[in-house]
Amino acid sequence: MLMSKIELKTENCKGCGNCIRNCRFEALAFNNEVNAKGYRIVTVDRDKCVGCGMCYTVCPDYVFSIED
Repeated sequence: MLMSKIELKTENCKGCGNCIRNCRFEALAFNNEVNAKGYRIVTVDRDKCVGCGMCYTVCPDYVFSIED
């Protein structure tokens, strides 16, 4: 299991859902909050997230960063 820490820049999120659709661990979901741009933002279930980086790879808006 990877132990990287995922950080989110929710102000960048446009609610496209690419990260949610591509997370094979089902660790990502939309929450009910919206950012300053009016988009629903993504949240991470840290119990399910293994830090694989798929969200980082598929996100077109640089919402995710991965730290070791």
